[in-house]
Order: sequence, then structure tokens, then C-alpha cells
Amino acid sequence: MKFSEQWLREWVNPGVDSDDLSAQLTMAGLEVDAIEPVAGDFSGVVVAEITAAERHPDADKLQVCQVSNGQESFQIVCGAANARVGIKVPMAMVGAILPGNFKIKKAKLRGVESFGMLCAEQELGMAEQSDGLFELPSDAPLGEDVRSYLGLDDKLIELGLTPNRADCLSIRGVAREAAVLNNMAFAEPAQAAVEASIDDQLAVKIAAPDHCARYVGRVVRGVNMGAESPLWLQEKLRRCGSRSIDPVVDVTNLVMLELGQPMHAFDLSAISGAVNVRTATLGESLELLDGQTLELRDDSLLIADDEKPLALAGIMGGQGSAVSAATQDLFLESAFFTPEKLAGKARSYGLHTDASHRFERGVDFALAERAIERATELILQICGGKAGPLTEASSDALPSRSPVILREARIEKMLGMPLLAKEVEQILTGLGMEVERQDSGWVVTPPSWRFDIAIEVDLLEELARVYGYNRLPVKPIRSELAIKSRPEGQRAVMDLRQHLVSRGYQEAISYSFVDPVLNAKLSEREDCVTLLNPISADMAQMRDSLLPGLLKTAEYNSKRQQARLRFFEIGQRFVPSAEGLAQIPTLGALLSGRRNPENWSSGGDLLDFFDLKGDLEALMTPAATPLRFEAAQHKALHPGQTANVYQGERCVGRIGALHPSLQSELDLPSAVYFFEIDLDALLEVAVPAFKPVSRYPELRRDLAVILPSDVAAQSVLDCVQDAAGELLVNLKLFDIYQGKGIDPERKSLGLGLTYRHSSRTLNEEEVTLSVEAVVQALQDRFGASLRN
Repeated sequence: MKFSEQWLREWVNPGVDSDDLSAQLTMAGLEVDAIEPVAGDFSGVVVAEITAAERHPDADKLQVCQVSNGQESFQIVCGAANARVGIKVPMAMVGAILPGNFKIKKAKLRGVESFGMLCAEQELGMAEQSDGLFELPSDAPLGEDVRSYLGLDDKLIELGLTPNRADCLSIRGVAREAAVLNNMAFAEPAQAAVEASIDDQLAVKIAAPDHCARYVGRVVRGVNMGAESPLWLQEKLRRCGSRSIDPVVDVTNLVMLELGQPMHAFDLSAISGAVNVRTATLGESLELLDGQTLELRDDSLLIADDEKPLALAGIMGGQGSAVSAATQDLFLESAFFTPEKLAGKARSYGLHTDASHRFERGVDFALAERAIERATELILQICGGKAGPLTEASSDALPSRSPVILREARIEKMLGMPLLAKEVEQILTGLGMEVERQDSGWVVTPPSWRFDIAIEVDLLEELARVYGYNRLPVKPIRSELAIKSRPEGQRAVMDLRQHLVSRGYQEAISYSFVDPVLNAKLSEREDCVTLLNPISADMAQMRDSLLPGLLKTAEYNSKRQQARLRFFEIGQRFVPSAEGLAQIPTLGALLSGRRNPENWSSGGDLLDFFDLKGDLEALMTPAATPLRFEAAQHKALHPGQTANVYQGERCVGRIGALHPSLQSELDLPSAVYFFEIDLDALLEVAVPAFKPVSRYPELRRDLAVILPSDVAAQSVLDCVQDAAGELLVNLKLFDIYQGKGIDPERKSLGLGLTYRHSSRTLNEEEVTLSVEAVVQALQDRFGASLRN
């Protein structure tokens, strides 16, 4: 936001200079990025009129002009293309000093004497470049000092505003801040309603109330588009970074800069029927004021008539309904568009306008009527014409301002010092809030222009910044915090981090946003959440797995010649569900490359599936509910090297090798292994309990059973555990064999069963009966037989 200090002081004039005012605004959170004069440092330049002009006898591009300052006439040689009889321009007289300490002297150009210089805006330091002489209004008083006439002893102040302070994208908003910072009363200039002199109205229909909750319009007939915007209007626009276009557009721009309400003027003759505020339909197109034609999406809000689109709402008007020199009748628009619905729309079309910048951040929803009255008043003054009555359409979707409770005790606790009740009320009412005193504090209702005041700490921030951060005591804020106990059966997330770091992993932190193209190759879901307003095209979806982020990390490091990759990440997965968007805390890990760092004592063996499985099992060991693996299939993982992880009957994760085709596509030189598991499955751990060591010997029996090759080993172990009884204290799978001597469709599993009783010595008969029960259970369930 760039504004003129003089314009600001028309609204509120604190007794501080420019530097102090800028310091106040900066300390209040409205950071001043730059202060610069509106014109260069010059003197001796007056208003003059060209009374005669003839071609230079020895130069085709020069003219010899007779110039009057109202008292005497001077001969000046000028090369500007727009130098002509009758115009008033700035004249630097002999002895004048222009910016850059350039002194004007009597000179002779191609043999003709010149007593001064006619100036362009560039030569006065008012613009970076100019096409010709600076033409002044025809009523400019001859001989008056140009600096005084144009009010050039002014400064431009540029603010770098945070997105929550859209209310300060106007002179009105900054003036309110300057008033409260200087303990001054702030009274907005009165705005009288323009009395309708004609009955003409256009019907307004809002078909998308969630996008536009209020729309105000007015017909103005008989305007003179040949009128010239007054100098004060042109200068105010110029000093805020806008150029003068025509009187109607200049007025709408002025209202936007002054009040913060973007407006638009339509050529009434281009509107057929009623004004419709609706969303676009697929296949519609619109030619904008900048000449480009857009193919509209169905989520874009339009201002249309009964036949065609007229404007892209809140962003830019259409060429077909634009005001031109031939326009005689206008339809003025002032509306409130929902910030959340408009956010990102301009950027999605490659656009960014002053209007969209404001509407995306939030415009005062109570301002539309005042703005259109102000615009109507100025248009009638400058262009003439007759105004019709206001037409307003609104809906229940207008924002509401909920009261916020501010506790008096909370002020001292959070700011480190108490504030007098009078100071609190003065600050908050000065910011436009309604304040009602209560026994323990205040009930504060934010004004219509403050979208960022919702909870108590927002009010505390307002008090701190207006009172002055530099006036708050420099001392630590103290608070008594009770240390929360952690159940012994609960493992801290930090313990998981330390465990993985101790095994050689490094923690990665990646974005929750992922590339839709990559995600489509990795995810089996078709309903991943797509962002309405992504940071960039390759960050347009919310991740439903940690794999994309870890793969990008691996790819980045691999391209930088890192041959041994071990990464883990703890973060949220975003999974659509019937109840909404589920956010699931998850632990993911990835490894690739060498098993051990390069060393003379170790070989160059590569990691494999069981390295990662061993790391995961080490994490799972303390879990209160045992976890188990079951073979599975996944589109992004290698067939035959993929398993789901179950806790009871719930699938809590997966493990596997990255599919070779994806590995090749990502240009990863070694196989990549990955697992991810829901964090809650690892945090509940079994509480250690003392169990005395048995003094009695254990007995072990080894079995080799033959069964179908498609039977999972885990299913066999579960069956043995169930059938063996309570005497079985240890069960190991020590061998898997397929090959010579065994049916190709069957396999042999070697099982080690260890038996022990805690209070007596087992006899052979008990163990034999248990082994027989195991063999029988395997035969009944899997058709297994003992291997000879």
C-alpha cells in the first residue's frame, strides 16, 4: 500500500513529522518499507503559458516558443513534441535549480537564444520517464510556483502489510491507525446520500450467495466522458501509483484507495436485462479489459446479464461492457465477495489486480453503500449526469462479528504489566470496536472491517501493539506449569526418533503437499485431497502417505552422490473418510544403498528387505499388542516383497521394496525399501513385569513340515502357538526349503519348539502329546505332513 502523506493528513493530522509517523506505524505492525518525496528538489519553476511557437530555423525537431508567466514573456527553445500554443506548463526560469542540482542558465541552441526551460514530469523528479511536457490544467494561475501549486512538499509512504490487515489497504484504514496511535479522535468525513433524480434501476439477482452476500448498484445517466479529471484527483492517484485513465475509472480507483472498497463501472447500454451474480458454466468465455480472453471454470464467480458474462467478479471487468469515450450511461457496482471463495482465483488465471488483492484479504462488508454514494457524488461533480436510486441485494451469508471476552487479569499475565481500564477502552474503541465493561473484563465486538479478531489473544495483540511494544516491561513472563505425568505404558515419540537415529537413520521433514503426478503413481486412492489454492503445480495434493516426500529426499541425495541412504519422517497423512478428512500421525522410513559405511573391514553388500524388516521389528517389539506381517500387493511396491502390518485385525501399515519401474523412473541406483506405520500402534507399550526365572530345564523339539507353498509362515506359527498349549515358551522358524526332493508346489518349514514349566520338570509324555497336537493341527488346517 502506497499513499500520500498529505492525503492521510486530510483525514487525521497528528502532531508528529513524517519520520515519527512512519516509526509509529512500523511499531504498530504496519511496516513502512519506504519513504520518498513525491517530486525532486527544485526551485524557480513557475506556471507559464505558451503564447506562440514556430519551427527552429536550423533544427526540424526544435521549436522556438514565446512563453508568458503572466507578467513578461520569454523566448525558450523546446524539443517536446506536445509543445503548442495555449497549453500551460512548468517553466524553469533562468536561475532555477532542478533535481540533481542542475542550474538553468541562458543558453543558445543552434544559434537561437533560450531564456529558461519548459519541463516534463521526469525533469521535475515526478516520474521516471515522460513523453512530453507536463501539461497543467487550463485554470492554473500564471506565475505561481509549481511546487506550491501542485502541493509537492509531500512524501509517499509505502507499507508492507501482512495479509490480515486488509483494512489498512486504504487511507481510511491507515488514518484510523494513526489516530489511535496518537490518542486522537477519529471521525470519518460525513457522506451524504445522493438524492435520486431519475427512477431508473436495474434488477440484481444473486444466484451464488456463498460467493457474494451483498451487491449494491446504481444507474447514472447522461455523463460527459469528455470531461477531464481534476488535477487534485489525478495527483492523488499518481502519488498512490495509479495513472489517470478517464474520469469514471479515476473516481472508482480513488474510492478504492480512499475507503478500501473496489468498485467497477459498466456501460449501461451493454447490459441486457438484469444483473446476475452467478458462477460460470463450462464453455463460457470472457474477454477482459486487458485484452486477453479467458476460458472460464465452473468455480469462477461472474457478474453477468441475462445473455452473457460482463466481468470476472472481484478481479477484472470485461471488454464488452467497459466504459469508453462514447459511454453516456453507467451502472456502478459495489459488492462484498467472500474472501475464502475468491482466494487464488485471480492467480489461477495468471492475474493479479488491486481489486483481487483486497477482496482476497477481506473488504469491509458494511462499506458497499457508502462507497457507491461517494463515487456517485464525485462522478456527478466531474461528469454531470443524473443518478437513480440504489439497488441492493443481500443474503444471510454476510459475515457476523461474534463478541470476544477479554479478561482483565489476562492482560497482566500476557503483557507482563496491567493496563488501566480507561486505556484498554480507549485503544479498543479507537480501533472501531464496541466495548462493554463487565466485572472481570470486557465484552468486545470487532468491527465489520476486522476479519482477524476472533479470540482473546487477538485483542491482547491489539493492546500490545497500540500501547507500544517498546513500552512493555523487559522481563520474562512467568507461569507455574505442572509437569504432566506420562503413563508407563506410553512411549514418547522422541524415543522412536532416538531409536532410529541410533540405527543410522536421519530424520527428514518434507511438505504435506505432494506432486499429483507422482502421487498418482504411488497411491492406490483415487480421492486424494486436491488443494483449491496450491503453492505451485507440483504441490497441489495433500499426501496420503509419507512415501512421496521420502522418495524426493532420497532422489535429491542420490543425485549428490550419497550412496547410503537411511531416512525417517514422522508426520501426518491426510485420508478422506466418511467423517471428513482424517489426519493420521504416521512414522515412515526408507533405506537404500550399502548395508555398512565403506570400510576396509566390511564389504560392499547392499541392503535388502530384511534389513528394513529387522529395524521395524525392533521398533515393534515393546508394543502392547503384538504386530504381525502378512504378504500383500501394492501398486508402488515390488510384488513378492510387500507386506501389510497388522495389530490385531487392524492394518496399521505396510512394508516393501519400491517397484523396479519406479526406481528406474526416479533414477535411483539401488533398490529402495520403505515402511510406514500408524504412530499409535507403536506408542502403546507393554509395562515390564517381573517374572522369576525357572530353575527347571527346558526341552526342545524340532519339526520339519511340508505344506503348500502359498501358506504364509506366520499362519503356520499362529497355528503352532494355539495348538501347543501353555507349556510352549519359545517358537522359532529356523529353515525354509524348496527344491530337490520336494514337490515344486510345496515347501518345507523347520520349526523349533521349546517347552518349559515354571515349577517342575517336564516329562517326555507331556512334550510328545503337545508335539502330536501341533502336527495334527497343521495337518487339519494346511494339509501338512512331516518331512522324512
